[in-house]
Amino acid sequence: MGEDTKAPAGHIAGLLAETASQIRFFSRLPLPALGAFDDPVAPPPFARALRMLPLAAVVIALPGAVALALLERTELSALVVATLAVVVATLVTGAFHEDGLADVADAFAGGSTVERRLEIMKDSRIGAFGGVALVAQFVLRVALLADLVDRFEAEAGLLVLAVAPLARVAPLALMGLLDPARPDGLARAVGRPEPAALAIAGAAAAAIFLAVAPQVVGPSEALAALGVALAALAGLAALAKRAIGGYTGDVIGAGALVAEIALLLGLSM
Repeated sequence: MGEDTKAPAGHIAGLLAETASQIRFFSRLPLPALGAFDDPVAPPPFARALRMLPLAAVVIALPGAVALALLERTELSALVVATLAVVVATLVTGAFHEDGLADVADAFAGGSTVERRLEIMKDSRIGAFGGVALVAQFVLRVALLADLVDRFEAEAGLLVLAVAPLARVAPLALMGLLDPARPDGLARAVGRPEPAALAIAGAAAAAIFLAVAPQVVGPSEALAALGVALAALAGLAALAKRAIGGYTGDVIGAGALVAEIALLLGLSM
């Protein structure tokens, strides 16, 4: 896309294009070109476009939330409803974050040096630690979501939408706190987030969460969820710093699942 077709900063069509780029990057949802400034095959301008990630995250989470709300009205158990909702969510993202979590688990638990851990993270095969991590995260997400369905019925779908933006935006803070662990790779290619864009995304994601979650579970539970998520991501950042000296795309992807599980855990307290 040529320079003359780029939208000015803040242009509505440009913001729509940025939202579309984030949806395509983080999901398998098929989107046609949305206006003159949207090029579906161009690399997303990630550093600035992430300011629209909270809105994109809501769109990405919508199929799972709708599935949960509809299935909750049937005779299916909360466990089955939660399982199917998580399956829908995983199909929508193409297991994007799950792949990162498996790589991180295999590398951090199976490697003895920084170099070996980075080598393991580039291997597409899933090892024992990665397999355990995948099973554990699915069990946790399903169990926590089932608990919320039991307690709040169809309104648990609103919590899915409230959690999604924060779970995707919060791990991006690691890109500002840590250095890239390798000179190449996806994390290096997309570049560090623009501070203003990250601030906008963080504020929007927090606003969405705080506008919805306290209305469903109560203010104390919502604040507890934020605290649990912050502690979990701080732990991941410390672990990544010690294990590989910084972050990779896999670490950020794993962070999204860590944040989601932590938020659900806090909401269930």
